[in-house]
Amino acid sequence: MRQPETPPLFEAELDGDVFVSPRHLAGTTGVGDPGLAPLLALGWELRRDDLANVYVTAPDRKIRLGYLPEGEDDGLWRINAYNDPFAPPVWGVCFNDTCPTEFATAFTTALAKAYKHGPDAYLAPPDPGTGDRDPFLAVVPLIDRGWQFEHPRWNVFAIQSPDKLACLEFTTGHLDPEAELTTRDARWHLWAGESVDRPAWYATASTDTPVPLLTAVTECVSDPAPLPRWREATFSYVKGMARLTPIVPPRPPAPTPLDVRRAVASRRPAALPAASVPRWSTTSRPALPGPRR
Repeated sequence: MRQPETPPLFEAELDGDVFVSPRHLAGTTGVGDPGLAPLLALGWELRRDDLANVYVTAPDRKIRLGYLPEGEDDGLWRINAYNDPFAPPVWGVCFNDTCPTEFATAFTTALAKAYKHGPDAYLAPPDPGTGDRDPFLAVVPLIDRGWQFEHPRWNVFAIQSPDKLACLEFTTGHLDPEAELTTRDARWHLWAGESVDRPAWYATASTDTPVPLLTAVTECVSDPAPLPRWREATFSYVKGMARLTPIVPPRPPAPTPLDVRRAVASRRPAALPAASVPRWSTTSRPALPGPRR
């Protein structure tokens, strides 16, 4: 018996009725499974609490992820890494509860890859001018796709999307290590919306977050491909600023009675040529009777 054909992976996983472009205006999918999958595939331990929060821990206990829909604040994804499981985190990353899920998934996918290479990969701090640890590499995907540098505040350098609705900020100088892990006052601050004070979504990364992990996020954020979403679940401001393209072309409207009559008329046989139609007159001979049936 012939097995049914399997649809392409992209189509099988597609969830939504519109494509949102640019993708930084898409918002969250509200589903955490794609972001957890790369780590669970490596055998990381998964636990849940009574509030439906999910905790994932690496086998060596040096990386912990919390997916916290019922957390104390709007930090939905919190990922911390440790030199010592009982010491303060070496670095921490947060994606809030409205951040596009694909951006968190890009991070966890890169983290899974780094974990397979060992602590020298997933605990390596940025180091200017040193190969793939140079923090400038994190903004290269944005530069390549037309984002422009800004200098919004005296100690902050930023690079902004072409539509001015997404921005990556880098803060210079000394920062409080604890504040970097628990607030938006972090070394790296990525956000979208019309105002940094009230962003549509945000993500933060502390000073020592490995550069390849950051680069995976900026690569995903600036990807020109749109993201699928359900129209009714998109942000209200997105509907006026983003391009929403139907994933499946809309069906033609139901035919009207006039459409039906025209369709029937178009299917009738064309009239025979005039010369083949008998023309009766007073001088015409009557037709001879045919055989009876």
